[in-house]
Amino acid sequence: MAIEQKKVVMDADGIDRSLTRIAYEILEKNKGVENLVLIGIRTGGVYLANRIQKKIAIIEKVNVPTGILDITFYRDDLARARKKPHPEKTDIPFGLEGRKVVLIDDVLFTGRTIRAAMDALIDFGRPKLIQLAVLIDRGHRELPIRADFVGKNLPSSRDEQVSVSLTEKKGQDEVVIERSF
Repeated sequence: MAIEQKKVVMDADGIDRSLTRIAYEILEKNKGVENLVLIGIRTGGVYLANRIQKKIAIIEKVNVPTGILDITFYRDDLARARKKPHPEKTDIPFGLEGRKVVLIDDVLFTGRTIRAAMDALIDFGRPKLIQLAVLIDRGHRELPIRADFVGKNLPSSRDEQVSVSLTEKKGQDEVVIERSF
């Protein structure tokens, strides 16, 4: 019989503070909003990108263009998937040529999702640069990818699951780490 142990490692206030800090860091590193675009990776990254966009709008009084990226067909584990993939719509209603792109996701783990996202982005044009913002960096990289903006570094073991719940999808904001014994 498996025993599960769950621990809330970030509550709603912690998530909000982290996103506020990330918004300021993005503005500082990019010296404002000129040529800046935000792209959320489905699904959690989309909600986080929208929240960061709102925070930047409050700070800078400018709506930074925001898009949605589905990476389903760029994943390197597609052939091994047990279920048939169900891609959702990618919506990038602006050109990427010469833009500063901030890719946004909820959890950075092996780096494979981000590699797939960068492959997908290149199909939309050649950005000036790509930066990465994540709410949680849990380590265990399999590829040489790192985040430029991190809400929380959360060292974890491979036996643990890190789950990000967001109000937009699950009705509450929290990050939980759980382990089955």
